[in-house]
Amino acid sequence: MAKAHDSAGELIAGRYRLLDVFLREEGRDLWHGEDTAFGRPVVLTRSRAAGPGGEETPEPAADRILRTAKLLGPACHGGVAAVLDVVEEPGFLWTVTERPPGAPLSELLLHGSVDHVRAAAIGLGVLDVLTAAHREGVTHRELGPSQVWSDEHGTVTVTGFGLTASADAPRVTAPSYASPEQARGEGGAPAADLWALGAMMYALVEGRPAVRDRGEAEATLRAVDRLPVRAPRSAGPLAPAILGLLRWDPVERVPEAVVRESLTRILRQNFEEVTPPQPLPDLLDPPGDHRDGRAKAGDEGRPGRTPGGLPGGRPVLLGAALAVTVAGALVFASMGGLPGGDDTSASGPAASRAATGTPSATATPSGAGAPAGRGTPTASAKPSPSPSPSATAGATLPSGFSLYRAPQGFAVALPSGWKPVETQSSDDLAYRVTFGASGDPRTLAVTYSTRLGPDPVAVWSDLEPSLRAVSTGYERVGAIRPVTYRGMKGADMEWYSVSQGVRVRTLGRGFLIGGNRGFSLRWTTPADDWDTAANRQALKVFFDSFRTGTQ
Repeated sequence: MAKAHDSAGELIAGRYRLLDVFLREEGRDLWHGEDTAFGRPVVLTRSRAAGPGGEETPEPAADRILRTAKLLGPACHGGVAAVLDVVEEPGFLWTVTERPPGAPLSELLLHGSVDHVRAAAIGLGVLDVLTAAHREGVTHRELGPSQVWSDEHGTVTVTGFGLTASADAPRVTAPSYASPEQARGEGGAPAADLWALGAMMYALVEGRPAVRDRGEAEATLRAVDRLPVRAPRSAGPLAPAILGLLRWDPVERVPEAVVRESLTRILRQNFEEVTPPQPLPDLLDPPGDHRDGRAKAGDEGRPGRTPGGLPGGRPVLLGAALAVTVAGALVFASMGGLPGGDDTSASGPAASRAATGTPSATATPSGAGAPAGRGTPTASAKPSPSPSPSATAGATLPSGFSLYRAPQGFAVALPSGWKPVETQSSDDLAYRVTFGASGDPRTLAVTYSTRLGPDPVAVWSDLEPSLRAVSTGYERVGAIRPVTYRGMKGADMEWYSVSQGVRVRTLGRGFLIGGNRGFSLRWTTPADDWDTAANRQALKVFFDSFRTGTQ
């Protein structure tokens, strides 16, 4: 195998071009790169090769990393970066992965600390990956901020599994995040990964690691083993979880289930903090206003067309269909509307349509869950970062938005002039409310369902053939992505379709709230306008402001 080099412009294995190095740390360099065979961006990580530990005939590093990646891909439901290749050279190896969304936490930390809510959300995403990996008998052992990627919208991706050859192999990277037992050379069991998780959350809220880097790995490892951890000052309610994970004795560290409960509780409490209602008359239909361009009988069966229609001249329809049953679970997700023209799903009648502005009453859902999912990309377009709530969800809304409180019980901030344009309901208390405004081609659909399966990403995967069948020009954007939305189990999917000759782009987020119940939020806009500042702001406001309760 050709020797790998370490300068911009060089090709690794004759295929992967080094572009620029964006992180150097103990035992590891990270490069932006390009896969010249497919013209796609990649990340190349050059790591110091780990020692063999106690194995007499250690598995080759490349085989081990690729085998681990193959095992964890389906187990971690998209939470682990896909490994494309591994290139070995004396004393080092290159791991080539798809570029995860966002940036590594090490880059985030260069800009200072984050609030405890975002730290908890990132921590929960990492915990999901670790729990799935540990269930498969895989321990990371090298976990640190450079191997956890996150964007500002909540997507979490972990890299670096399989670097160490065995549990008793010495740690080779990020010594500040080594556990005390690793610092003593006693190996890394799953408890070591939990220590690293606690250390990363500590760094996120404090803006610095619990144990500062001493310049040399050995000195840093001695400090990890011998120095007590100071209580974080900015962790708020996250402090007990952090300190529980940073206990010196691995036997005393709080178990994964307890950590999950603590992080989920923090996110749920933040989720339930709703701003006082700001009812606006213009968000409700005035008497006699039925909007021109409403769908006629039979329109529901046309690809890309849904009940409710659009005002005259609007180029974008309310979307294609995804209210279908998979494995006996009625799902209201994906694009607004119902598959087929007979108003039926695989399990029976579709939701009935209510008059605009007169949505039917339903039970108000509550609860929370934890993230999961799976999916593989089928389109080459770059997926958007997955929007999720910020810590300031209850703060003053941006100019041009007002909080709308639906009769069904949910609340969401809408652009001025927006109102319900279509309401549908069914006998099982499920409903869908679609919002828009005359002359505005964009729509937001809020759907509540009472018979959902346990895995939102699996639901998307199973529903995609139906969506493809009823949509004109359907093309998925990237992978179906698991997300943690305010501590709840969710998944995002994006796709293109064509409506009335106009290409539109949709982001659908489905999430579970407990008891087989869940919501989906679906944002559709002309594809050419997808990345405008106004659309980015609207999407962020929707996800930041959405609430399920009647507070």
